[in-house]
Amino acid sequence: MVQIRDNIRNIAIIAHVDHGKTTLVDGMLKQSRVFRENQAVMERVMDSNDLERERGITILAKNTAVTYRGVKINIVDTPGHADFGGEVERVLNMVDGVLLLVDAVDGPMPQTRFVLRKALELGHRAIVVVNKVDRAHARPTWVANKTFDLFIELGATDDQADFPIVYTDAITGRASLDAATLTADLQPLFDTILSYIPAPRVEPDAPAQLLVANLSYDDYKGRIAVGRLFAGRLKRAHEVARLALDGTISSGKLAQIFVVQGLERAEVESVEAGEIVAVAGLPEVYIGETVADPNEPHALPPILVEAPTVRMTFGVNTSPFAGREGTWSTSRKLRERLYMELERNVALRVQDTSAADTFVVSGRGELHLAILIETMRREGYEFQVSRPEVIYRQVDGQVQEPVEQVFAEIPEDLLGVAVELLGSRRGRMTDMRKDEKGTIQLEYVVPTRGLLGFRQQFLTATRGQGILHTLFAGYEPLGEEIPSRARGALVAWEAGVATAYGLNNAEGRGTLFISPGTEVYEGMVIGERPKEGDLEVNVCKKKKLTNMHVENQDQAIRLTPPRLMSLDDAIEYIAEDELVEVTPRNIRLRKRILSTHERRKAEKDRTPLAA
Repeated sequence: MVQIRDNIRNIAIIAHVDHGKTTLVDGMLKQSRVFRENQAVMERVMDSNDLERERGITILAKNTAVTYRGVKINIVDTPGHADFGGEVERVLNMVDGVLLLVDAVDGPMPQTRFVLRKALELGHRAIVVVNKVDRAHARPTWVANKTFDLFIELGATDDQADFPIVYTDAITGRASLDAATLTADLQPLFDTILSYIPAPRVEPDAPAQLLVANLSYDDYKGRIAVGRLFAGRLKRAHEVARLALDGTISSGKLAQIFVVQGLERAEVESVEAGEIVAVAGLPEVYIGETVADPNEPHALPPILVEAPTVRMTFGVNTSPFAGREGTWSTSRKLRERLYMELERNVALRVQDTSAADTFVVSGRGELHLAILIETMRREGYEFQVSRPEVIYRQVDGQVQEPVEQVFAEIPEDLLGVAVELLGSRRGRMTDMRKDEKGTIQLEYVVPTRGLLGFRQQFLTATRGQGILHTLFAGYEPLGEEIPSRARGALVAWEAGVATAYGLNNAEGRGTLFISPGTEVYEGMVIGERPKEGDLEVNVCKKKKLTNMHVENQDQAIRLTPPRLMSLDDAIEYIAEDELVEVTPRNIRLRKRILSTHERRKAEKDRTPLAA
């Protein structure tokens, strides 16, 4: 018998990057007395990952819970970037409604589309939260109208499009149903959640069904499965059935059951349907599987995640510096770590290759893979990665490629530069408009392969004033060839330590990536040449010293500061015949073939370049 469990609400917060989503969660936690009065609490407490705090974005979906007027509100903080859509698609299966957070100046932004579309497809109702209404140029009425247009564009039903609007200032923890007068706290937001978000419809007496949407690991408890209990009850130490994705059924016993209270997990003896729970004791459980009653095991629909669009090769570091800076550098450890990532990163794919030390890793975008690479290097792994490439598919004998919607904002005087750049990447303009501030907003459809390495080029051409967002838009027939990097590389000719004298000579040939004192090896990319074709340079060259006067002149050499390449920059920059060497201490660019002689021979013979 279906019942309404009115003492629980399950919601997800979705928003564009940097619109204040995590800050709003901070305010909700504080006003629900989750923290002690004298407790020191860091800002953006839900961004617990170091990378999240550094980049200012949410990467991993996390859940917390607050209690308001006797009702427990389970809150899931979701990533705002489409590259982490695998996280979003999982957690939206656990909730009954969403808070759509939009900036009171910017309005609904491109990344909002992806998450909102997924929520609407699942039939969820949404509360629109217009945040930062205290800003000088806030335009809440305009934002509300634009948000309504977005709902209609994404195919919202009449019921979904009739959404309530709450105006907030997340930093000060204030809210109101009227943008002109904010109250002293977030009570209007909490009241709207209770009145508008539906309570879970459950069957407490039916056989248990828990859909696993997330995994975590504890050194003492082992693997912990997190998900929503859709029907029945679960009790500690009771037998359960695990229904795998391939249809096989295995038995297990629940060692512990947890529910979230604030930011902590509280152990309980039993739990009823409608709650978001975590269970320990099932060491083989995976995301998308069902934990069910062993007497009547019925599987829930599995979590469907869109296929990856970009792939890279991960390989054992083969540079002369291999093994010097990392803790883990063997193919066995690399393979083990990549396959371990699959347990919780459902949008990722890993494949073995014919070479035992090389693996193909596929993801939802460059950022998705870059975050994995950065996480691994911080864990002590040392490896090398290739240039990203798109994943094609065959449909009725026709080759199709992924394409993306590109949203660009640029000053009016840079319009020509942006249009030329996007056109060279085989972009197709779908819209162009000018906003009240005089900024030009462009919408394009561009092949994903045309966007590989494009962001840095776009920022340089627009002098850092351009804003670029992309969103996966589907597949189209494979188009014309897109020109690759037009500039060559400055490549180290011999191993040694770079000197000011050697770099001074190389500086006249292009832009440097390294400074004096940097250790280099033959085949290492140390700069960019302003024209096509690579050039070998000797940056370790020393000037012969004959007297103190000459030595002082050498010390007085003034070099232009080098262009330092971050991991994201390096992945975007490299050409097909180059690799990025990743270690816990350094990020280096190198040629696939390090030997100058072998590289020239390969170019002459036009043989495929091998790692």
